[in-house]
Amino acid sequence: MNYQAPLRDMRFVLHELFDVTEHCQQLGNGLDRDTIDGVLEEAARFAGEVVAPLNRNSDEQGCQLQDGQVTTPEGFVQAYNLFVEQGWASMTGPQAFGGQGLPQMVSASFHEMLMSASLSFRVYSGLTEGTVLALDRHGSDELKQRYLAQLVSGEWTGTMCLTEPQAGTDLALLRTRAQPQGDGSYQVSGSKIFISGGEQDLSENIIHLVLARLPDAPAGIKGISLFLVPKRLVNADGSLGERNDLSCGALEHKMGIKGASTCVMNFDGATGWLVGQPNQGLACMFTMMNDARFQVGLQGLGIAEAAFQGGLAYARERLQSRAISGPVAPEKPADPIIVHPDVRRMLLIQKTLSEGCRMLSAYAARQLDFEHGAADAGQREAASRRAALLIPMIKAFFTDCGQEVASLGVQLYGGHGFIREWGMEQLMRDSRITQLYEGTNGIQALDLIRRKLLGDGGNELNALIDELATQVAQVKARTAMAERVGQRLEEWRALADSVLQACRRDPEEIGAVSVDFLAYSAYVMLAALWLQAAERASEVLAAGTGEAAFYQAKLQSAEFYLRRVLPRAGAHREALLAGAGCLMALPATDFAF
Repeated sequence: MNYQAPLRDMRFVLHELFDVTEHCQQLGNGLDRDTIDGVLEEAARFAGEVVAPLNRNSDEQGCQLQDGQVTTPEGFVQAYNLFVEQGWASMTGPQAFGGQGLPQMVSASFHEMLMSASLSFRVYSGLTEGTVLALDRHGSDELKQRYLAQLVSGEWTGTMCLTEPQAGTDLALLRTRAQPQGDGSYQVSGSKIFISGGEQDLSENIIHLVLARLPDAPAGIKGISLFLVPKRLVNADGSLGERNDLSCGALEHKMGIKGASTCVMNFDGATGWLVGQPNQGLACMFTMMNDARFQVGLQGLGIAEAAFQGGLAYARERLQSRAISGPVAPEKPADPIIVHPDVRRMLLIQKTLSEGCRMLSAYAARQLDFEHGAADAGQREAASRRAALLIPMIKAFFTDCGQEVASLGVQLYGGHGFIREWGMEQLMRDSRITQLYEGTNGIQALDLIRRKLLGDGGNELNALIDELATQVAQVKARTAMAERVGQRLEEWRALADSVLQACRRDPEEIGAVSVDFLAYSAYVMLAALWLQAAERASEVLAAGTGEAAFYQAKLQSAEFYLRRVLPRAGAHREALLAGAGCLMALPATDFAF
């Protein structure tokens, strides 16, 4: 499969829907439209020409572990070196440590491209960016000076070490220990599993952020601290010293992302340093996890875009049967399958979900930028609340869409989609992990209900609905669409109130409604964004100043989404209103006899 970054659609979203240039002016970073477009064009070239050609072989070859050393697939080392040399690793890093400080609204487009080109390759750099974020926010000045510059540049990479065999989602069960030493360091001992990039041959040092317990720590999550544990110790002059007492015990044998090393990491009294305050490790790690969850959402979007491109190319070329209404290509032995309604149904679902998620990713990136970079404290706080509401939706819905769109890609290819030759089945396998790591999608749904909706009584959600309703009221060209979206927004508001009441009456309702409520919310959110896209397309078409085919496609895609995809929200609403009773009534012993 050949991947080409969807630059035209990215420019539409960034410039025409969200005015990224004005956004950058508000952030005071000096980026103009020409600069942003230049970054996107070079990013597309790197993703398409350097990274995408690695994807197939990385799946075939995988990573290899020998004598404690991990070898990544052929071409990864060279591509990663280019990634660092060309400055892609430092895009989002703090400028004080050599980073470019580019906003998420710009960098997210590049990261989406990398996800599409090769999810395995992107895994290594993705967690490094999260490591930078956590260390910059919570690390001591000494740790920042010793480690941040090399992490920002990509010379060193980072990991996030949370999971243990007995402690997955429930981190209260973790057993890794940290023993204080007389010099301010700690000896960290324990085993972690599912550690992405825990060992590899791309960087000369790997900086592990490890959750562990101090000897006097209280039980549960209140007794977790965060430690920086390097693969190789760093001397006072910044040079690399001896190897730390840690090792890769095994590589996981996985369903997908086989080019990404997923390691069992053993810490055998490894030297580490406390990040942040004692027993506050989970709060520090959540700084990293929220970024990671946004990035995993982009993984779902990237997979979806790649699957759509592959499905569309095949549908235009594959000849099978004649159109129901009569031959479309009578000079050929059969018509291309894109003439068939069911094929068009699948392609339009792929297209509208992918492009809808791209719009929502830009909206969320905007909030993340303002959360950290707005000059006004009130604006930072408001953006933080909005980002917190959106993150679980983005992580869960985008990755669900990635799996659905990849599955539709397999279906479009028919039997050819089921075999390895065409690459569709790899996308489906690669995407499956995105629904699991960084908190399963069920956990994201619980987070949306418990922390976000119940946490403030629905205030932030109602503020979001108010904002979207105001935009709907301003629509002039697509009034019929606007009416449908406006009705859904008010239904969303009423549904949220019903969910709040039900969850307050019966805690079991929190888990019973969560997945359906998240899906309902995401489908309606995308509807509001598709309405904005349709309104913009209508304006350009009326003025006669743009590419008519592109904007007409936007209108038709919006109509398809509202008529054929948005009705899914109704099914989720009906399901969650059925309540917890039918879920919890059956005794656990009676599921099977």
